Amino acid sequence: MTPIRFTPTTVPERGRLEEGRIVTVQRQLSDGFALDDDRARIDREAIHAFLAGSYWAAGRERSVMDALVESAARVVGLYAPDGSQVGFARVVSDTHTVSYLADVYVLEDHRGRGFGLELVRFTVDVEPLAWTKWLLHTRDMHHLYAKLGFVNPDARTMERGRREPRDTIEASGLPG
Repeated sequence: MTPIRFTPTTVPERGRLEEGRIVTVQRQLSDGFALDDDRARIDREAIHAFLAGSYWAAGRERSVMDALVESAARVVGLYAPDGSQVGFARVVSDTHTVSYLADVYVLEDHRGRGFGLELVRFTVDVEPLAWTKWLLHTRDMHHLYAKLGFVNPDARTMERGRREPRDTIEASGLPG
């Protein structure tokens, strides 16, 4: 049975198709704000300025951030009425079964108006990755993600934290 996919009529969306696939989707929000997953519109300087000072990406180099935007399965910007970018979300995905939500933020001056919730909802609930399993890490926004169905991991979920890379195959102990 094919699932029925719908767009709420109260939230206008506009998508662009190429070769029968949605390549970009936009959603208009209240007060002239908009969500857009057009990678070309992303303000990489603004993203780096915010993320370099965040607890999860402190010190991340601009070249690394640019590479992450380029390789992302999806990036979504939140834009003010003047067109400036005031929020962001990035997705890493195999595009078939699992997606990871990363680098989500809304600038402080624009918080408390529901934009963060709509940014995440648009990122995870709108094609092309809506049907994948979603994962994320957060230190302080559990309540926001819970509104969209995110729950604490179960007994089957494990995680390996960041480590320093090994210089050589020999150092790893693996046969070379």
